[in-house]
Amino acid sequence: MRIFLLGADGFIGRHIATHLRACGYEVIACARRTRALERMGFEVFKADLTHGADWNQALQDCSAIVNAAGLLSGSEVAMQRVHAETPAKIYRAGKLAGVHKIILISAVGIDADTPFARHRMAGEAVARESGLPTVILRPSLVLGETSYGGSSLLRALSALPFFMPVIGDGSQEFDPIHVDDLAASVRRAIEFNTLDGQTISVCGPERVTQEQMMHAFQSWLGRPTTRDLPLPLWFARKLGWLGDRLKLGPVSTAAVVQLEHGVTADYQTFHKTTGQTPRGFSEILAERPAGSQDLWHARLYLLRPTIRFALMFMWLISGLVGFFLPADRFMAGLSSVPLSDAALTFAARLAGLIDLAIALGLLLAWHLPKLATIQFAMVGVYTLAFGMLTPALWAEPYGGLLKNIPILCLILAHKILEEER
Repeated sequence: MRIFLLGADGFIGRHIATHLRACGYEVIACARRTRALERMGFEVFKADLTHGADWNQALQDCSAIVNAAGLLSGSEVAMQRVHAETPAKIYRAGKLAGVHKIILISAVGIDADTPFARHRMAGEAVARESGLPTVILRPSLVLGETSYGGSSLLRALSALPFFMPVIGDGSQEFDPIHVDDLAASVRRAIEFNTLDGQTISVCGPERVTQEQMMHAFQSWLGRPTTRDLPLPLWFARKLGWLGDRLKLGPVSTAAVVQLEHGVTADYQTFHKTTGQTPRGFSEILAERPAGSQDLWHARLYLLRPTIRFALMFMWLISGLVGFFLPADRFMAGLSSVPLSDAALTFAARLAGLIDLAIALGLLLAWHLPKLATIQFAMVGVYTLAFGMLTPALWAEPYGGLLKNIPILCLILAHKILEEER
């Protein structure tokens, strides 16, 4: 049986793809970035849901469409296309190609007043109106051996020294579900026609509060227990607003509102409907010890935006200096460079503009891995050029050129941290 999987490169999508393949299904992995999936042995179909594609060809001989694509935040146009417009075209093409069923991964709590919830509801309506048997799965908080998004943020906050920030009073409740159990729900939805037409909230059997979950993560990571630092909801909303503007991933207005609204479901109904007995939160953590990679990820997660903004500050100041510093202030140190004063001044002003452009790119989170490569090249060129033309700069008392060596290492770490998948 061939399964066409949308959003195959996401956290949930990759686990669904791996689970279905292990159960004998042939998975067509559809995503914007398919190189890694192809290396993992999947047949791939590269497509961006905000643009068009030849869906008729992609869906030939497929028995079911599993839609695990979605955006937590983004422009109105992008959200509409990813959740409703493009899926509608895919479902129509699937119906013509002989697809038998649609399984849509949605989310619990989508009756909240957020763009995410509104577009998720629109996506559900499109699936129901497709004319194909449809199963809609609404998972609660999804956890796994790896982590992504909200679960990564919870781990990171739990690993902080001295205090542990909690939103509000920390009493918000969750019914966490393991991502492999969610993948098993997808497989059941494919195989059992008795689930057709149903909207199923997928959750685990154990309900925990935000505070309980974060302290459990602390213990699991082997970190000392710290005092809670309650963040008032109004302050959390401001942080969400800032996260939207600066593209800080799970720190967003939608995430805060969804947290306030609740991330719970009815386990008894889920168990009765599907016959599944998934793991509870405590069992998920008890199944394996935290490893070095878990602790590193938790502690580096908040360092990632810190490095980004530290580099932005460096490029901003460097750009302003290069663009506005009077020429006589830097000419003395470049007397051995075989260029005219006018050429050196022009080069300094041009470099200042480039530095300011890099700072702006970091602020707007423009293709951060690519931008890290550009930064590495710029600092490397600066270091080699000035080091060769004016070797005396290596011996400056304040380490003018020597500082570029750790800066290059920091940029490399930034690049690695920004390459999530």
